[in-house]
Amino acid sequence: MSLIIQQIEALLLGAIPTMILFIVLVLAYQFLVHTPLTATLKKRRELTEGAMEEAQKAIARAEARTSEYAEKLRLARAEAFKVREQRVKQWSSERDVALDAARKAATEKLVKAKAEIASEATVARQAIEASAADLAAQVVRAVLPATGGAR
Repeated sequence: MSLIIQQIEALLLGAIPTMILFIVLVLAYQFLVHTPLTATLKKRRELTEGAMEEAQKAIARAEARTSEYAEKLRLARAEAFKVREQRVKQWSSERDVALDAARKAATEKLVKAKAEIASEATVARQAIEASAADLAAQVVRAVLPATGGAR
């Protein structure tokens, strides 16, 4: 057993420089590679997250502008529709005024035409009545001599 212990002691004494070298290597890795690499990765992550936050803010601003433009477009369309409706109402009222004027003019012409026809009818009746006596006399003359000469 003492032989085994002596061999283990010899093995451990021979492994001490390897362990020291391994610890130095781990410490050198820690200071030379791991710490700068971790710092670089942390910085990269912060920059990436910052860029992501900026991108999200830009998206939010773009969405806000889009909704603002959509609202302005909706208001402009409503205004255009309102102006169109006003113009249609104006044109309709102008058309109605023109139609009323045309109706009044036609009614006036109709009244004048009826009055002219009535006055012409009155004049014609008076002419007929005035010539009725002459016509009656001519008829009597035409009929009586024919009957008087036959007797």
